[in-house]
Amino acid sequence: MERRITTIILLVLLGITTVCAQQPKQVSGTVYSAAGHVLVGASVTGGGHTVVTNGDGYFVLKTDAELMNITVSHVGYRAQRVRLSSQQNEPLRISLKPATIQLKEVLVLPGNARELVAAAISKIPKNYSQQPELFHCFYRETAQKRNHYIMVAEGVVDMYKTAYDYQRNDDRVAIRKGRRLLSPRKGDTLSVKVTGGPVLPIQLDMVKQRDWLLNEEELGYYHLEMEMPTTIGDRQQYVVSMRPRRKMPHPLYFGRLYIDQETLAFTRAELSLDMSDRLKATQMMLVKKPLGVRFRPKELSLQIDYRLEDGVTRISYIRTLFRFNCDWRRRLFATAFTACCEMVVTGQDATTERPIRGRESFDQRDAFFDKVDYFLDPVFWQDYNIIEPTESLNRAIARLMKRR
Repeated sequence: MERRITTIILLVLLGITTVCAQQPKQVSGTVYSAAGHVLVGASVTGGGHTVVTNGDGYFVLKTDAELMNITVSHVGYRAQRVRLSSQQNEPLRISLKPATIQLKEVLVLPGNARELVAAAISKIPKNYSQQPELFHCFYRETAQKRNHYIMVAEGVVDMYKTAYDYQRNDDRVAIRKGRRLLSPRKGDTLSVKVTGGPVLPIQLDMVKQRDWLLNEEELGYYHLEMEMPTTIGDRQQYVVSMRPRRKMPHPLYFGRLYIDQETLAFTRAELSLDMSDRLKATQMMLVKKPLGVRFRPKELSLQIDYRLEDGVTRISYIRTLFRFNCDWRRRLFATAFTACCEMVVTGQDATTERPIRGRESFDQRDAFFDKVDYFLDPVFWQDYNIIEPTESLNRAIARLMKRR
C-alpha cells in the first residue's frame, strides 16, 4: 500500500469566508439529540441531495426540486422524516430520539467478529455499485494554530468511481470550483505538508482499496471483538472493535467497523492511528517540513461513511483530523497545530463515460491549496450544497477580512 495519500499545506494562517448563498429552494436548521445537545455530522437528505451538519449541528440543503420532506439521521439515533410546508422559511429545530436495538443472537459471541468481517468482505461486489458513477462533492480543509484558524481552502469537486468489482483503479477527482483564505500574519506561517486532500475518498475508500485494511493479511494484525449494536438511520448495525495485536513496520489503528445487519455492507469506520511509536506515526502523517523544525505527532483519526440508497451502498462522507506539535530547536515551547479535511457527497449520477480526464484530474502529489484562488464573493457557492461553516469559523473569517 502507498501510505502517502496526498498533501494539504499547513500555512499557519487564519480564517474562511462565509457562504450564504440565498436560493429560492432551500431548507436550513439545527439537529439536536433528545437531551438537547447538537448533533455534529448528522446526515440530511432531500430532493436528491445530501449534506451533513457542521460543528454547531447546523445545515443548509439546496435543491432545484420542490422539497416536500427531508430525512435526518445520525449514528445511534432513529432516522426522522421531516415534512416541509410550501412556505418553509424559518430554520428548523430537529430532535432525534435514541434508537432501540434488537441484536441477532447468532453473532453475539466475540469469536464471531472475524467471521462477520470476512462475510462482509465477501459481499462487497454485491452491496456496492456495479457500474461507474460520477459523484458531486463538497470539500474543505482547515488548519489551526492553537485555537485560531490559520488556513481554509474549500471547493466543489467531481469524483469519478469505477464499479467496485472493476479490477483496475481508474477513480479520479477534479476541482470544479474552489477558493482559499490565509492569515496575513508572518508569525502564522509554517510550511508543513501532511497527508490529506481531495483524493481521500479514493485512497481511503476501504471497501474498494482493501489492500490497506480489509484483507486477510492486514486483519490478522488486529484483535476483533463484537460490541453493542447501534443504528445508522433506520438500519441496525453490528459494531466490531479493532485494536493492534502485534508490532508491525507500519503503524496500525484502533477503531470500530459498522456493518449493516441485513445486507452485511460496511457502513462506517472510525479509526485512530496508533501513536505509541512516534517515528512510524510521523512517517504516516508527514510529507514535508522545513529544516530545523521538529514534528511531533499527536493524533490522526479517520471517519469513513457509506450510505444505502436504492439498494446500493455508496461512499458518502470522509473526514480526517490531524493534531501535532512543531517546535524549533532553539525555542523552549512547542506550538500545537490541528489540520482537518472533510468531503461530503452531495449527489451522484450513473455514467458510461469517463468524465474526468487528463489535466482535469487532481493528482495525489498536488496540494489543493495551490489549485484554488483567494475568495471574497459572499455568494460564491450559489446553489451548491456545502458543509456550512461553524460560528467560530465565520467569526475568524470576519476578523481576517477586516485586516486585508
